Amino acid sequence: MKTLNEIRLLFWRKVLETLRQPIWIITGLTTPLLYLALFAPLLNGMKAMLGNGNVLNLFVPGILVLMAFGSGMGSGWIVIWELQTGVIERLRVTPASRFSLLMGSVLKDAAMFIPPAVLVILLAAVFGFELHWAGLAVLLVLLFLLTAVVSAISTSLGLILKQIGSLAAVVTGFQLPLTLLAGVLLPLSIGPQWLQIIAHFNPMYYVVEAARALAGGSLANTQVLLAFLVMLPLSVIVFAWSTGVYRKAVA
Repeated sequence: MKTLNEIRLLFWRKVLETLRQPIWIITGLTTPLLYLALFAPLLNGMKAMLGNGNVLNLFVPGILVLMAFGSGMGSGWIVIWELQTGVIERLRVTPASRFSLLMGSVLKDAAMFIPPAVLVILLAAVFGFELHWAGLAVLLVLLFLLTAVVSAISTSLGLILKQIGSLAAVVTGFQLPLTLLAGVLLPLSIGPQWLQIIAHFNPMYYVVEAARALAGGSLANTQVLLAFLVMLPLSVIVFAWSTGVYRKAVA
């Protein structure tokens, strides 16, 4: 009960920090909306290759995964700022557990991802994206988990590297191959066999495949089960590792 209360207080503190600077929320919507407006129309010429279905049903789930990844990845920059301004130093004297300190930030990132994601879904529906509410509800749960995992990793990298330049180098070095090998823009099923094989070593690939199945209303799809079987153990491993990093940084 004490830990839950600590997480609640720390979560609300982080939410208030974000609400005081709404520019981050606004800019976070810019990329997915530009993809919808400027990239999605280009896919209409690829309908035959993509199965002659509604291309938005393939494209929007990938964009939502990209949003979840980006929402979580930003936490590393924030924790570096907290290191440099003495916030982490002050946290060292608090009685809050290091797990609570981590999860307050992680859950804030995951929760703040949901409203923009719902907005993108509703806007995409105006352009023809088909709404399957049950599947989308499960999809948001899966993406909530993905955001939390990415946020924990980014926070830990920030605490380890301690420099914005170093974190930027690591993030840019991994972000592009991870997202491309997940098939966020185009399904990898249209790519060569070797690319599909490599993609199976990327956890985000399973999330994207499940996202497309869930967006289509297919809750019982094997890809959905695989995504949760990958993400749930991964989240336990990441949270345990990140808590250890927090303990060392806030000793």
